[in-house]
Amino acid sequence: MEQPLVSIIMPAYNVEKYIKQSIASVTSQSYSNWELLITDDRSTDGTQRIVEEYASKDPRIKLFINAKNGGAGIARNNSIKQADGRFIAFLDADDQWLPDKLTKQIDFMISNNYALTYTAYQRLKDDIPKGVVMPPSSTTYKKLLNGNVIGCLTAIYDTKVLGKHYMPLIRKRQDMGLWLSILKQVPKAHSLQEVLALYRVDSGMTQDKFKILKWQWLFYREVVKLNVFTATYHFFIYSVKGFFKHSSK
Repeated sequence: MEQPLVSIIMPAYNVEKYIKQSIASVTSQSYSNWELLITDDRSTDGTQRIVEEYASKDPRIKLFINAKNGGAGIARNNSIKQADGRFIAFLDADDQWLPDKLTKQIDFMISNNYALTYTAYQRLKDDIPKGVVMPPSSTTYKKLLNGNVIGCLTAIYDTKVLGKHYMPLIRKRQDMGLWLSILKQVPKAHSLQEVLALYRVDSGMTQDKFKILKWQWLFYREVVKLNVFTATYHFFIYSVKGFFKHSSK
């Protein structure tokens, strides 16, 4: 049977240090029928030059450049708009896939007629393994409101079932917004319980926990449009889960 085309969505911004590894993890896939759509968000380093070099050698790799810097969500949406594949997959320009990621996950989706899937992934800090994130075997709209268990670098959705879905135009939580919009259309997302991706934790970045909580509250109120009581309920669960998650590391 002919392999369905997979469109891989990659936003890029000042990632010259890592993007070669990310692209190589795609070109090394055992699954060959893919297109890699990289939208550069106005990088000021050598990111565009690196992508151009790869694109000149492999027509499956395509570079687009945003008119102005708009954030990862806008960059991803531009690539989704250009995508021709039945399946839409996501990989950030500093993360990587294991070689059989697409082969195993596409087979998992087709065999089980799943429209949205995700997998486990390995966390890396300075290229040193820092633990595996093993998500639940499935999730629903209601469960996902309490915390995003779908790693963006592992997610794939089927446009044959769902049509194209885009990310909300916000700076944070764009991926969670996308999964929730899909889960309004199908009852569950399903996980292939295997590590198939490598997620880079940037040791040079520190996140202000209060800013994270602020973004999450605004996400519930302004993106998902929850009323104040429902938003408070899910925000409380999200905060408690986040406390135990970070305190256990």
